[in-house]
Amino acid sequence: MLATRALGHIGKRAISTSVCVRGGHGVAKVEDYTLPPYFDRREVPLPDVAYVQQLTPEQKSLKEKEKGSWAVLSNEEKLALYRISFKDSFAEMNQGTGEWKSVVGGIMFFMGFTGLVVLWQRKYVYGPVPHTFDKLYKEKELQRMLDMRMNPIEGFSAKWDYENKQWKK
Repeated sequence: MLATRALGHIGKRAISTSVCVRGGHGVAKVEDYTLPPYFDRREVPLPDVAYVQQLTPEQKSLKEKEKGSWAVLSNEEKLALYRISFKDSFAEMNQGTGEWKSVVGGIMFFMGFTGLVVLWQRKYVYGPVPHTFDKLYKEKELQRMLDMRMNPIEGFSAKWDYENKQWKK
């Protein structure tokens, strides 16, 4: 009994959806987002749908005229027919854009902002430079290393001539 009821509901649902009857309101409308989108790409030069979906009366009459001989169509009419199906021509698709300018401008902006952050950090975040970076301190440190004969095989002491008190040549 339960199985027959379940199969009966499934059968009714399959029939109602195949006929597009939804709750007694008639035939369901196909939504725009279910259709394939239009886009111009060099890789796919023929899109799935036409560029103009809703034709004006002039465009409808032009589409009827298209079914006849193309010899009677003027160049303007042929171009209008082309623009109904396609937004851009292949040459217009290949034409460069100025997008690179905004990309380079954005990169320069963020590099400049980063530079300002670094300068601000140097002034307000970091303290003064330690005295160990002073040139006089570095000279004293080097002399102390030579006096202690640090690393006499491959280091500073190996390159220092202790008799002449100068660097070896």
